[in-house]
Amino acid sequence: MIAAITGLLEATGPDWVLVQVGGFTIRVYVPTSTVSRLPALGQSVRFNTHFYIREDVIALYGFLTADELALFDQLLTVSGVGPKLAQSMLSAASADSLRSAIASESVDKLTPLPGIGKKLAARLILELRGKLTAPPGEASPASPPADLEVLEALLSLGYTTADAQAALKTLPPDLELEEKIRRALRYFAR
Repeated sequence: MIAAITGLLEATGPDWVLVQVGGFTIRVYVPTSTVSRLPALGQSVRFNTHFYIREDVIALYGFLTADELALFDQLLTVSGVGPKLAQSMLSAASADSLRSAIASESVDKLTPLPGIGKKLAARLILELRGKLTAPPGEASPASPPADLEVLEALLSLGYTTADAQAALKTLPPDLELEEKIRRALRYFAR
């Protein structure tokens, strides 16, 4: 799994970029809102990525922040939401405004987004209500610093924010950092 990509920005399109990495040029699909925030061509750029594989599609979706990637991963858990729709949602609205619309159960704020009708807006609210997580590194104030480090380690290994937080909940609070990471990895090995 490709968790992040760093390289030189070669070209941009309306919803993609080309990144040169060690002699290879990789197409990364990005929200249209990201294209305007990119550095100049030839400059170094880093994307947090979601590697998507299906029978007839292999694609890499990239985000400038871990927060956008976390929300993208959460949107993909909703029935009827694929990567292109999740990407278009993040193109049309910020991660914070999407979380706010879902948390406030506002169908009216979601339906103007491309590809979102009333049924899908209701499904997004139903399936994500109470499950939306804070951006990585901005966990609840009660989270000890070691838990944040475990969360970041799991995210860098390619686990979703929701999966990483589920693993964190199974850990006793009095363990050393290394032991917490080992036990969190054992959680996924079950």
